[in-house]
Formats: sequence, structure tokens, C-alpha cells
Amino acid sequence: MSAKPPKSIEEARAKCAKLRAEINRHNRLYYVEATQEISDQAFDGLLKELEAIEAQYPELITPDSPTQRVGGQPIEGFETVEHEVPMLSIDNTYNPEELRAFDERVRRGLAGDAPTYVTELKVDGVAISVQYINGVFTRAATRGDGERGDNVTANVRTIRAVPLRLNGDPPSALEVRGEVFMHRKELDRINALREEAGEAPLANPRNTTAGTLKMLDSRVVASRKLDIVFYDIAKRDSETFASHWKTLELLRSFDFPTSKYSEHCDDIDAVLRVVEAWEDKRHTLDFEIDGLVIKVDSAAHRKRLGTTSKSPRWVIAYKYPAQVAQTKVINIAIQVGKSGALTPVAEMEPVLLAGTTVKRASLHNFEEVERKDVRVGDTVEIQKAGEIIPQVLRVIEKLRPKNTEPFPVPKKCPECGGEVHKDAEGVYWRCLNLACPAQVKERLRHFASRGSMDIEGMGPAVIEQLVAEGLVHGPADIYSLTDEQIVNLERMGKKSAANLIAGIEASKKRPLSRMLGGLGIRHVGGHIAEVLASHFGSIDKLMNASVEELNDIHEIGGVVAASVHDFFETEENRALIAQLMERGLTMKEAAPARGDGPQPFAGKTFVVTGTLQKYSRDGIHDRIKNLGGKAASSISANTDYLVAGEKAGSKLNKAKQLGVKVLTEDEFDAMTNAAE
Repeated sequence: MSAKPPKSIEEARAKCAKLRAEINRHNRLYYVEATQEISDQAFDGLLKELEAIEAQYPELITPDSPTQRVGGQPIEGFETVEHEVPMLSIDNTYNPEELRAFDERVRRGLAGDAPTYVTELKVDGVAISVQYINGVFTRAATRGDGERGDNVTANVRTIRAVPLRLNGDPPSALEVRGEVFMHRKELDRINALREEAGEAPLANPRNTTAGTLKMLDSRVVASRKLDIVFYDIAKRDSETFASHWKTLELLRSFDFPTSKYSEHCDDIDAVLRVVEAWEDKRHTLDFEIDGLVIKVDSAAHRKRLGTTSKSPRWVIAYKYPAQVAQTKVINIAIQVGKSGALTPVAEMEPVLLAGTTVKRASLHNFEEVERKDVRVGDTVEIQKAGEIIPQVLRVIEKLRPKNTEPFPVPKKCPECGGEVHKDAEGVYWRCLNLACPAQVKERLRHFASRGSMDIEGMGPAVIEQLVAEGLVHGPADIYSLTDEQIVNLERMGKKSAANLIAGIEASKKRPLSRMLGGLGIRHVGGHIAEVLASHFGSIDKLMNASVEELNDIHEIGGVVAASVHDFFETEENRALIAQLMERGLTMKEAAPARGDGPQPFAGKTFVVTGTLQKYSRDGIHDRIKNLGGKAASSISANTDYLVAGEKAGSKLNKAKQLGVKVLTEDEFDAMTNAAE
């Protein structure tokens, strides 16, 4: 039975306050105290009741309301924000001896005083910094380069474990640090949906978490159930936060979820016992860890130890060695990529490795196969590189069956029977038949992918059918597909067909840079495609550019210039461009925004480095662009000016070597003020 709607705004206000308090209490029980009083269905009922009241009285909606986690409209990009306290990196250690050496350094730094430690699981996710003002969630940013990160507030807001309003009596301004991660079962759920939609599965929880946090549509982020664990406060006074162990307790009192697996250790021997216990136990977790973080507990000790330029002296990460397993190679298959490259892949007897079952491992190229002498029937040792990608370490030759033969380089493409040739100065063998079905499918997948033309609904399963039915032979054919052709594909009803046609039509409006990135030109990824599109503005100018013109562009070297020129000199590729133009693709890049005033920096290239006092990095870049200049990321002989803040580092040295004019912020200001 549904709750009765409130009769007045006063009644609604009181009901909202009661529901929010109740929902926050249940969130605390679930995420902080690891217990549950009501069912998920009952919890969702409370949330829906609050949503209904807020829909009736939208003036009662507050930023910290639990209903505001669902995500809003897509944003255009992420702004860069500076961390008030830098997010420093942590040194790594890989064996007990190195861990004892760390303890000895700590003791020396403390003049013999005995430290105690706190151990925490090193969750394999994405580091995040979250700010609260007067107890209300205000901003979240990724680690970035340690000093500046991406503002991902809208996305982090969708994580249910993140408190939107703090409990207790937190400081008026509070910045906390945590790790966003994804549970294995959630990745399995997402991949099941992707496979149903004909899309390639996502590789691992860590990369999926990173990609999810960088999505521009927070509604999609909300649909992926990310989790978070908090582990520290960025800025703290020694009296309130005298001990890290007490800091964790305080975080929990504010409603921050912290790891229930943290332990307080009296000495390094106790730390080593924890490290040993987790080496095997880590694989029983529903999330990935790659080690433990060991921290000196006392704030006074930490202050005495201090930090180096990149990491604190009072903390270290212990990383477990990659697990190794033995299995047998039952076949070596060959995959054909979008560029025609032939990649050998070992198909193996299933084996459990680092918590997952492994059946396949890339052998990369035929020189690698020959170097390791991997043969069908061999027993091999495998490990996961970074506990993610399976790789063959070595063959156990004493277990090799008799009469095995070295695996040969194929003389013909296994997909189309076409000729194969080795790269003149490389290691790859390639199929030269551009009509090879395997190449066609891979090129189409790349063209339709999110990073290229982003054609909604055109996943691998759909492309497989389109090629098999002879409906599509290249990118231009996509734009000739009809409802009748698509609706007859397997598992493709009228609604799905209409959605795909709409996705194809929408992709026609993508800028030139996205189309260039999707064409699969060798050595041209997303960034280089943007550089080319921004420089030339239209496909006509790019197609007619000489090698010399291409080579003169900042960030375009001789190899890339030759590759781009050769691509557009090829008759088949020029015909493809003509077909795409006929079908209505944009083929142009919007000009970068410029100021309305004079353009005194036109033709000038600036590089900015170091820590700035007056500008954010985006702010100074915008000022350069508004005056007609170009803001580049790296120093070269084509750079006109380097604006150097504090800790300028290697770019400043390189500028001096190349004779590039170096400006302080004040000199840059004087220059721009005079220009304006």
C-alpha cells in the first residue's frame, strides 16, 4: 500500500526530513556497520516515497538528498581542479626483506623510537579526493598528476556508499581520500548485459572503474554499482588526529565506509604476519587487491619522518608477486586484426589463476612464439601481468611430448586465404587482402566504437551478422542500411532496428577528428586525429596536404606524416572518403573558440609548466587561445614561449637548451595586458 501524499508543504517538508534521516541511517548500517535492518525492496520503497514528495514539491529538493544520486544530464567534459593537499604516490616493496628495510629506515628517522603500524588492503581501483563543506558533499576529483585532477563530482555523487551529508560534528571544511572500485560480481553483471547486446566484454574491474568515472553521462555511471572505501583525511591537526587508527574510527563516525580488514600492528613482525595471511586469502574477496599498504600510526612520528618530493617516508605498499600456474597448450589460434596483423593466441586447458579461470593468452607475434618455442602440446607456466592480462612465461621442456613441431608462420591468412607478408622493419605478419572478412569486421568495430563514430547499437554481434549477410563491406555501407535489412537480423526487432538506424544517423554529425580516428590509419590514434583535424579543419585540405606540410605540424613526426599521406594517396581510400561525403558525414572540425578581441598571439605556441599561483592550468590555456595562440603540451623547436611556474622541472631545462623564451607568470601577465 503506497503512502498518502502530504496535504501541505509543511507536512511535505517534515516528511522529507524524516525519510532522508531514515534512508541515511540505513545507508550507514549497510556501508559503515556492514549490517542490514530492512530488505533492498523496503529500502527502495523509502527512496521512491521521497522521490514522489520531491516531485510534488521540487522546491524541497536539496543537494544532499538521497534522490540526487541518480545522475543528471551529460556534461561536455571534465574541468581540472587543484588538490589543496597533493596526492602523493607511495613507494613499493615486493618481499619481506624490503619491508624490514623500510622498518629500519623508519626507526632511524625516529632516532630509535619504536613505531606502530596500520595495515590496509591495497584495493585495486581509482584514487579519489572528496571535499565536504559544513558536512555536505561538495566536490570529488581524481588523483591526476598528484597536484591536479579531473572534477568527477557528478559521477562520484552516484556512488551510494558516499555520504552526501556527514554524521556527527565534522570540521567545517574536510577533504578525505578514498579508492573507488568495482566488485567482481558487478563486472560479471555488466558483461552479461554487454554480451546480450553484442558488445565486447570489459576486461577487469580496475579499468572498468577508471573508464566509468570518466564517463560524461552520470546516469550511465549510476547504473554501474561502483563502491568506495575511505582511508584518510587530507589535512588534519595533530591533536584531533594523533593516530591513524583513531582517524579511521573518526571517519566511520562521520559515516564514511572504511575497510573492515584494516589491522593495528605493534611492530614489523606483526605486519609480516598480516602480509603472509593475505597472500592466499586475497583471492576469496569479491574485489581485487594487489597488496597491502603499511602506514606509521602516530601523527607525531609521521611529522618527524616527513616526505620526499614524491612520496611520504611513513608509508609503503607491499605488492604480492604475480601468481604463476601450469597448464597445457591445446591449440595455437591466429587472430586477424583491423590492420591485417596476425596474432598467435595460446588456447590452454582451463586453470585457476589469481582468482579467475584462464583459457587463453596472447603470444603477441611469431618472433615471440619462436623465442619461447611454444608448441601445441607443451606444458607452460603462465602468470597475469599486473594480475590482469594472462601471459605465457616459459615452456617446461622436460614435460614436452615427443614428436612436437615448432609452430610455423602461416603462409596464407587463416580467415581469407590471402597472402601474408612481414612488416619491412617490424615483427608483425599481415594479411594484405583489404577485403578479408576478419579485417573488415575489426575495422567496422573500430569505426563504430565509442571513441570513434560512437554508433549506438552497432556491437560486435551485429557487425558479425552484417558482414556474414553481405550487407556491409566497409564503413560507407553502414550509411546505406535500411530498416528492412536490419530488422531481419537475428535478435533484432523493430525497436532495436529503429534505434540502430537512429544511431547511424546521429553519427553523421560527429566531427572530422572522430571520423579520422575511426578510419584505422596506422599511427593515428584519437589525439593525433584531433591534432590533424584541428590544423586542417576539413577533409579536403587534409587529403591534399603534402608530406612536408604534415611533418611541419607540432606533434606530427615523419613516420605519422608518411602514413597519413600514403593513406590519402591510395585510390581506394579516396573513394571511401567520397562515399562517406555523399552519405552526409560532417567531414569538418569546429574551429576552436577564440576571443572576440585582437589576436596578438596568432601563430605563437605556448607551453605551460610548473605550479602556477595566479591561474589554473585551464585558465591560462584559455587566455592563450583567446588571444589567438596555441597551448601545447610538450616543448619543441617550434615552441615560442614557456610559461614557468614553481617546480618547472625538465621542461624548463629543455626550453633553455632549445633557446625557447621563458616567461614568469608576471611577465606573461605583462605581455597579455599589453596585447589586450
